[in-house]
Amino acid sequence: MSFKKEILITVVVLIVIFGLNVLSKQAIRKFGRTSSIDINSRKIIFYLSNLFFYGIGIILITLIWGVNLQEFSVFISSVLAIVGIGFVAQWSILSNLTASVILFFSHPLRLGDRIRVLDSDFDWTGKVEDISGFYLFMRTDDGRRITIPTNLVIQKGIEILQQDEHPVKIDETETK
Repeated sequence: MSFKKEILITVVVLIVIFGLNVLSKQAIRKFGRTSSIDINSRKIIFYLSNLFFYGIGIILITLIWGVNLQEFSVFISSVLAIVGIGFVAQWSILSNLTASVILFFSHPLRLGDRIRVLDSDFDWTGKVEDISGFYLFMRTDDGRRITIPTNLVIQKGIEILQQDEHPVKIDETETK
């Protein structure tokens, strides 16, 4: 390909990636509103969406500009090996993030629900105040505010004792 074609294709790829990213954010917002998902959970999904689309964009642009596919695959596998070693060293970060995504998509738990975390050692019963990318924040029945890693919540299990009749209002002004 000539230099002009590479520039043109790069511009087209960037426009498509940015367009798909905007469309995915709109879909996430719509899903979040209809499902009463709090803004912090949506921000996590926005971040993962950005990471996915920009990663695809970087891969496509490097291929367009003539990077040898074999050299590129060696580079990517080296980067993934380093990231893998980092995640093994900090496995709880990855497991907490994964558990937060699972809670976001497939668990009926919502802010304001009264729950009990099923653990034989501790009696964690109270009201859910917030769910972030790594922690579930809860006000216990005796007034303590505790944070529980989301991977522990998934491992131990949750019993929803009472669902909130008045879901938490979500501020519609989100970061883009």
